[in-house]
Amino acid sequence: MTASTTEKQGQGTRCKVQGVSAGPELSCALHLEPCSSILLNTTAEDHHIARMAAVALGLTVLESAIPSPLPGVKPGLANIVTLIVLARYGWRAAAWVSLLRVMAGSLLFGNFLTPGFFLSLSGAALSLAVLALVRHLPGRWFGPVSHSIYAAFAHITGQLLVVYLWLIPHAGIAYLIPIFATAALVFGTVNGLIAARFMDNKSLLIHENHERHEKFTA
Repeated sequence: MTASTTEKQGQGTRCKVQGVSAGPELSCALHLEPCSSILLNTTAEDHHIARMAAVALGLTVLESAIPSPLPGVKPGLANIVTLIVLARYGWRAAAWVSLLRVMAGSLLFGNFLTPGFFLSLSGAALSLAVLALVRHLPGRWFGPVSHSIYAAFAHITGQLLVVYLWLIPHAGIAYLIPIFATAALVFGTVNGLIAARFMDNKSLLIHENHERHEKFTA
């Protein structure tokens, strides 16, 4: 585009182009034609995902301030949000929240495309793959706690695979498996209990609101 002027008329926008057309992406021709605003068509689900991803990112920032006795051994607080989203909105929404948290966290901490980023990504990806399978298990015997434990073990497994296949291809990595497995069991159990307690309180609140609504309309 060689030259252009934009004239605002009310709430609309009109483009005046001289020479070369601005292209279809701006919806302008060589003559005076309205330029449509570039808007993202979002849904309620998109808003839920964005809010939950922001909460997960906040927990990741909080977790980064907690000292760790061994690199890679962290509570995984953001997994609490993933479990809640999985139960409330399904696996697709949980995958978006988890992956957005990894991407945004890597950009925030400045480790995008570094080994740390790929460690987080591999752990999150394998955890999501496991959750996609275990969520179909009977809910009578399997719930947020068991899901959290499975996801924690999958997360550790994904990270250890990246370390062994890429960063430190040495059999000595096997000596760290008991430590990481213990951490996955402990933190997975705690995170699952927190997620289950939150979902129970949320269900109770929804039930009470429903009863009040029925009494009011009766």
